[in-house]
Amino acid sequence: MSEKNYDFRARHWTVHRPGRRDPARLCAPGEVLIDDGWTLGGDGGEVTENAVRDLQDYLWTSMGVSVRMSGTRDTRTIWFTVDISVERGFVLNVTPEGVLVRLAQDSQAFRAGVYIEDVMNLEGAPVLPSGETVRRPLYDYRSVHSGCGIDEYPDAELLATVHAGYDAIVLFVKDFDLTAAGYCNIADVIRRAGRFGIGVMLYNYMTTFIHPSDPNAPAVFDAAYGELMRRYPDAMGIMLTGESLEFPSRDPHTTGKRYSESTVDGIPDTRPSPGWYPCADYPDYLAGIERAVHAVKPDAVIVFSTYNWAYQATALREGFLDALPRGFSLSVCYELCSPRTREGLRTPVMDYTISADMPGTYFTSECAAAAQRGIPIQGNVNTAGIAWDFGCVPYVPAPYKLLARMRRLRQANAEWGLCTQYATHHYGWWNGFAADLGKWSSWEDFEPDYDVLLAKIAVRDYGKDAAPHVLAAWRAWDDAMTYYIASNEDQYGPWRVGAAYPFIFQPNITRTMLPKEIRFPTAPQAHFGYRIIKTLYQPYENVDQAPGFLRYPAELRALEKMLKLWREGLDEAEKAAVTPEGTRLAALGTFILCQIRTTIHIKRWWLTNMALQTAPDVHTALAHMDALEALTFAEESNTRDALPAVDADSRLGWEPSMEYVCDRWHLEWKLRQLDSTRRELAAYRHILENAYVSET
Repeated sequence: MSEKNYDFRARHWTVHRPGRRDPARLCAPGEVLIDDGWTLGGDGGEVTENAVRDLQDYLWTSMGVSVRMSGTRDTRTIWFTVDISVERGFVLNVTPEGVLVRLAQDSQAFRAGVYIEDVMNLEGAPVLPSGETVRRPLYDYRSVHSGCGIDEYPDAELLATVHAGYDAIVLFVKDFDLTAAGYCNIADVIRRAGRFGIGVMLYNYMTTFIHPSDPNAPAVFDAAYGELMRRYPDAMGIMLTGESLEFPSRDPHTTGKRYSESTVDGIPDTRPSPGWYPCADYPDYLAGIERAVHAVKPDAVIVFSTYNWAYQATALREGFLDALPRGFSLSVCYELCSPRTREGLRTPVMDYTISADMPGTYFTSECAAAAQRGIPIQGNVNTAGIAWDFGCVPYVPAPYKLLARMRRLRQANAEWGLCTQYATHHYGWWNGFAADLGKWSSWEDFEPDYDVLLAKIAVRDYGKDAAPHVLAAWRAWDDAMTYYIASNEDQYGPWRVGAAYPFIFQPNITRTMLPKEIRFPTAPQAHFGYRIIKTLYQPYENVDQAPGFLRYPAELRALEKMLKLWREGLDEAEKAAVTPEGTRLAALGTFILCQIRTTIHIKRWWLTNMALQTAPDVHTALAHMDALEALTFAEESNTRDALPAVDADSRLGWEPSMEYVCDRWHLEWKLRQLDSTRRELAAYRHILENAYVSET
């Protein structure tokens, strides 16, 4: 049955799936069975009360076990209590006579309750291992943006978030009670999140374009950032990043202007704007913000991201860290600027991607420098399983690459003290193996057998018969990601919007002299929408990257390998399409397969357009025209192949900050755009065939 747009939210919010119990899974020696004779209760605060009721609902909905609530700890009771002797996390004491859940704080109650649910879900039975289980979180918190809509946090989303193992959420704040979604009662979001043991970080979009030496600067900082803490005293803190925190720097290495104003008499100033460079006076600017925040809320967390100058030399970045005021944490991106080569050509990672299982030199050098200086480190790490690889899918189905990243983050914690995770940017998160791996890899002094864990996840979500095919699909897709191309033109183009990406004929047949770039159609309420989609495909060159005309042939050969491996994985996934979840997995595989084809086609499209415009004669040009026309028909077929996938899963083609960009409407729009392009091709063919004046 086809889904309508946004139907996915109901599935996203289903935290207790019915029918999890496997009747063949009996209680084994060393386990305790929870049955209808048990009771459930606790003596903690509001979070404990909510967690206990959630566990009661889980036992009935997913396991068919009816336990009544009890106000006292009796025999055969699951009892939650705060125990000050527990330093962090929780301790489970499981015996046939009862289960005692000892919490370090009331806020840990959902963490413990969800752990119990996870164990039972993976076993397919309401059983717990006997004895004592100690679980201490490795990280102070792991934060995410909403998975149902930009800055949208109804209680259903908060409940789903805590079940996925995330204990902090992020709100974009443009002004007081104003987020990327519009008006928002921010204090109410913070209050309701607290009921689930979830903290709230405020991601700053407020502007204070003033130099720190200006006499009015302290008052300006207080009116913005101090007031933010006065209005929302229960927020955990504030997140800052260069691109949304520009100021009139006096560092001569910068323009000293906003990036949108960095011109002189219309001539571009090629120096970076202050948000993209570690200016000499940036630490003073940040110091003014820190004083304003901590004067109101001394324990507020202040995180600053150096994302925007990751490409700068290590010595320059270390100089900035030397001057960074105390009271800041540093956010560092895992994969940014990771060096890569294709056939000897430099093709580094330009933006977020799951395909990079090894951290980049920016990450390792920045973390080492921060650790030496005693600066707390937050990993900007995309461990929620989604990045700009395929911009409008719920997750990248490559669990082994994700797991490799998570295990290296454990090493970063041990070596450099990486203490928090910013697990996803505005593209949100989805329920599934990424959430599971994130939870199980984030315990102190404990890791499971991950092969066993992934096998159990496959059985849990797709069934015993389908599980081997799912595991084979994951492995093939994981291997395919090795050949992924993480260039800016691809991640702002076909990787971002999939098979809906338009094919624009490069020669400009015009009487109005308008540019060829077209505005991609997005919803008017979208936070970013068309502003982060570049429709006129062309290389975005970079000093650290080989030029496009050299890269593209090598990248095409890599993408052909990626396509082959992805097809092998899809063949396996289609064998698992015997349940709704299996059908959606195959739809995801199909959707991404179409994205890969679109990316291959658009690279060939650009190369052929360039060859056309430099053709030595009409005969050669007409041969290029034939190739371009053939590409439009190949892409039309590919676009049609994506239609059943988006009908099967309404989450495909959607991303929180862009809204829908590759649903049925956008794919049909693409088909109309291809028709328009073919009309242009016909017109240009006429121009070529009549280029010379006839001598008759």
